[in-house]
Order: sequence, then C-alpha cells, then structure tokens
Amino acid sequence: MDEAQVIALIRTGDTDAFAEIIEQYQAPIIRYLYRLTGDYEVAQDLAQDTFLQAYKGILKTKSELSFKAWLYRIATNNALQLRRRKRLLSFIPFANSGKSDISTIEASSDCVEERIMIKEALLKVPGEQRTCMVLHFVEGLKYREIAEILGISEDAVRKRVARGSHEFRKAYHPEEVK
Repeated sequence: MDEAQVIALIRTGDTDAFAEIIEQYQAPIIRYLYRLTGDYEVAQDLAQDTFLQAYKGILKTKSELSFKAWLYRIATNNALQLRRRKRLLSFIPFANSGKSDISTIEASSDCVEERIMIKEALLKVPGEQRTCMVLHFVEGLKYREIAEILGISEDAVRKRVARGSHEFRKAYHPEEVK
C-alpha cells in the first residue's frame, strides 16, 4: 500500500494503518536524529515523540501533504527543542553513513582517527548548516524537501549546504582551503 492510501485509511479511523508509516520511516528517522544528537537512546526517544506528534496531527493536515517532509520537520523540531534545552548538539561523521544501521556505524573502528577528525570538523560547522548538510548528504533529501522541512527557501538550503561544506572542508583540511 502506498503512503497516500495509508494516510487515507488513518483519516477514516483505521488506527492500525499508522503502523505501516512507523515501519517505513522508523529506521531513517532514528538514523537522522542520531546524527543530530549523537546519542542513540535520545534519538529513539525523539523518534517516538515524532511519531506520536505525527499520529496526533495527521488528521489536521492537508491531503496533499508531503508526509515524508512533514515527518522530518517534526523530527527536526524535536531535535531543535532538545538543542535549545541542552545547548549541546554533536554529530557523527558522514563516513559509513549510507543506509547502514546504527550498530554497523558504531562497530566499525577501522578509521577511528579519521572519524574523530570528521566529528570535530562537523562540530565547527554552524548548526543550521549542519542540519541542511545531514538532510542532504546523509538522508539524501533534495533541496526542495529540505526547504519544506525547515520552512525556508530552496535557495537558503542551497546556500547553507554550500557554506556548510566550505566550513567543513576548512575545518577538516585547513591547509587545502583558502
């Protein structure tokens, strides 16, 4: 069943249909939140909050809603709320971040020094730029989708990704970037 059909079922009162949404998006949302928080348990808690908020809010949304973008927006807002509360946000490196699961990321220790350097370089990239970079490079979202998630223009996303990439390169290889 496609996403629109599942959402239609949920709107008609079939609460079990939401399990399909969770099944489809749970792993990507947890991965995304893990990259934003650096803490797997916190990512799981934020993901749970995200799905709860989505379930409560799905009846209030428009039918032409891009559900994926809306769900990532909720997850992003939850992570930003946590950031505001704690004023601490760390990221894991982009290396080995494709579609592998969290246990694979943590289990790979062959490039520990490089991963530390990448993490330190990412921490030097301003938060708004890091968020756009993670959504684009790690989660594979298009600029249009990121703009929808963050409530900004595509051009702003493009600039944040470009500036963030430049800042990352400066921090990671300062001798190569001028």
